[in-house]
Amino acid sequence: MSDSQKPEDELAGTEQPFVSHLIELRDRLIRAFIAIGVCFGALALYPGPGPLYDLLAAPLVANLPQGSTMIATNVISPFLVPLKITLLAAFFLALPVVLYQIWAFVAPGLYSHEKRLVLPLVVSSTLLFFLGVAFCYFFVFGKVFAFIQSFAPKSITAAPDIEAYLSFVMSMFIAFGAAFEVPVVVVVLARMGLVTVAKLRDFRGYFIVIAFVIAAIVTPPDVVSQLALAIPMCLLYEVGIWAAGLFMRYSKAPDEDASASSSSGSSGSSGQA
Repeated sequence: MSDSQKPEDELAGTEQPFVSHLIELRDRLIRAFIAIGVCFGALALYPGPGPLYDLLAAPLVANLPQGSTMIATNVISPFLVPLKITLLAAFFLALPVVLYQIWAFVAPGLYSHEKRLVLPLVVSSTLLFFLGVAFCYFFVFGKVFAFIQSFAPKSITAAPDIEAYLSFVMSMFIAFGAAFEVPVVVVVLARMGLVTVAKLRDFRGYFIVIAFVIAAIVTPPDVVSQLALAIPMCLLYEVGIWAAGLFMRYSKAPDEDASASSSSGSSGSSGQA
């Protein structure tokens, strides 16, 4: 094919000066922070920082002994900790706007086949992270706290500190949210050509061992939380293998499709000869 017949680059003529990129990045960040600030103000008015913390602490409070409550060992903790929870909730609430700003900044520099890959990955990774956090809050916390309280001696009255509980909750949320990103990691590794779908299937047994080792490290030393993290990771690994095959099929660049078809055509002609 001659140079005059070659298709033009999709991104030809779209280059912008470096300063223009910085200005656009600044505007996108400002819009993202404004969205978080608006959500923070709305949550501060209703339901308020106190009720938000009560909602977060509900799984633990429900499993405390009768008459026990959480305590604050720092003078400023009753004020500061609920504000942290409100800010965290505001970030989660504004996350679609934040992700849109990131996508709008990156999208002009991507080819069409890359957009078909990146946009589903951004959406799916966000949904999977929220799914991991929800699974941890609604299922894991209740089981773990009930299991731990069942081993507490009767001579000990449980009164957890609110800052320690916030730190525990955040670490568990991050652990489960990151663990639910396994399908996205598998898809990205396969699409980058670092692994093949066949190798992912062969690696299944090793991944099961890795999942249980990770669960033993990042979760409390109890069987309930370790199984609750390791088993979903193994199931999501299987989902990632299935999703990797789909993405490999539908996110190929045009030149990859052309080279594949040309190679098949040349092999066919050599066979006829």
